[in-house]
Amino acid sequence: MIHVALIEPEIPWNTGNVGRTCLAAGAQLHLVRPFGFSLNEQAVRRAGLDYWEHVKPVIHDSYEAFMDAATPLGTAFALETYGARSLYECTFPEDVVLVFGRERLGLPPAVREAYKDRCFKIPMFSEHVRSLNLSTSVAITVYEAIRQRGRS
Repeated sequence: MIHVALIEPEIPWNTGNVGRTCLAAGAQLHLVRPFGFSLNEQAVRRAGLDYWEHVKPVIHDSYEAFMDAATPLGTAFALETYGARSLYECTFPEDVVLVFGRERLGLPPAVREAYKDRCFKIPMFSEHVRSLNLSTSVAITVYEAIRQRGRS
């Protein structure tokens, strides 16, 4: 199983796109508070997330609560602009937890430190691009994990 965790997501449409990717890929979405938006029914409807009821994200009140819940789910890997190695050097296990940080700041320093041995980046080949959009990064990473499993 692939699990995708967004630590303190800030932008609702990014979270919506990540939810759509998780639903399409058969992955479980985990959202770690605090959020930069509301997930109430009115806000979700206003954002046009007509598929959200099928996403069924698991909500965690803190990073610590998420880590307690995530440990039995699989091996966790962080994806970060400042990761030491390329995503394409990583071999994902069958049960994997992919951890992503906030849109503006990435992963908190303590989280980055906790994953320093399993912190990867998506290669970028232009000095004019500082980072990729969060939902784009999630999609690239989730489908790389699926590719490695030989699924089509």
